[in-house]
Amino acid sequence: MTEITSRRGLLFGAAAVSAGALLTGCTSNEPSESEDEPAGNDQPAADDKPGKQVTIGFAGPQADHGWLNAINDNAKSRAEKYSDVTLEITEGSNDTAQQIGQIETLINKKVDVLVVLPADGKALTQVGLKAMRAGIPVVNLDRIFNTPQAYRCWIGGDNYGMGLNAGHYIGEKLKGKSGARVIELAGLDNLELTKQRTQGFDDALKNYPNIKKVARQAAEFTVESGQAKMAQLLQAQSKFDALWNHDDDQGVGALRAIEQAGRDDFLMVGGAGALSAFQAIKQDDGVLKATVLYPPTMAASAIDLARALGQSKGIGGLAEFEIPSSLTLYSAVVDKTNVDRYMSTGFK
Repeated sequence: MTEITSRRGLLFGAAAVSAGALLTGCTSNEPSESEDEPAGNDQPAADDKPGKQVTIGFAGPQADHGWLNAINDNAKSRAEKYSDVTLEITEGSNDTAQQIGQIETLINKKVDVLVVLPADGKALTQVGLKAMRAGIPVVNLDRIFNTPQAYRCWIGGDNYGMGLNAGHYIGEKLKGKSGARVIELAGLDNLELTKQRTQGFDDALKNYPNIKKVARQAAEFTVESGQAKMAQLLQAQSKFDALWNHDDDQGVGALRAIEQAGRDDFLMVGGAGALSAFQAIKQDDGVLKATVLYPPTMAASAIDLARALGQSKGIGGLAEFEIPSSLTLYSAVVDKTNVDRYMSTGFK
């Protein structure tokens, strides 16, 4: 999914409100609402007067994953809310050279602000620096560049916080059970984000001495890998009490494997915030009881931040005249007690 920094910026609020709540003084026009639009876009910033016209260049990776597709949809729909915003959007690419070329084209077009979710933060650092040196402020979305000099503001999710909150949720559910056993279905182990999610989970479990993690398997953030790796875990572990799955896309496959095995003797916590996960949590007739958010609404928030930068505005609710240099979104836990609040933010 995404590579994240250990930089812990300002906590930016839960997912459903992340695109609007803190940015209420930045932007806007009171746009109309639509049930089909992505998360966060129904909460535009409070200033209802259009400001200076701003052209925002948006460069993201190829949308080959539900979460990445939601990132693109959030950015596009958010920009459409504002009559004073023109969005120049590139065709997403996971090829770093191609994405660098796309960003250089936006720089040459002299856009006012850039929003970039790099396919590889390290590889695209130089083009971020190039934009900043050209006087174009960069909003670095989620996967971080190697130096703060390459961006004006970073906004993204909290991978460590995902693991931490998943672990605490499971810990509280099992705290009265002696000898509780949990397993973990992780993402790609060669990604730093996966290591951070696992570290947060392990750190949370240290607070619950009655719980032991007995197995961990890495998948690949796909339905197919989730199903295959979950089947292996189920075969190896005849008895456990909870499962944490890092990603709701691979969780679709994991749930298939669980159903095929006829298992319902444990609780499952997912990750990211897919609509299918929210629907299963609301229905509450299976093992999936919660998911921990990694909200794609951050792309909508990035558009708000870019607009604010282009109009030399700050953020409502903060005393400073400038927007912060770093914004870390909170990894809220969604279960049946609050799922209705988040349902509109779920991605397909």
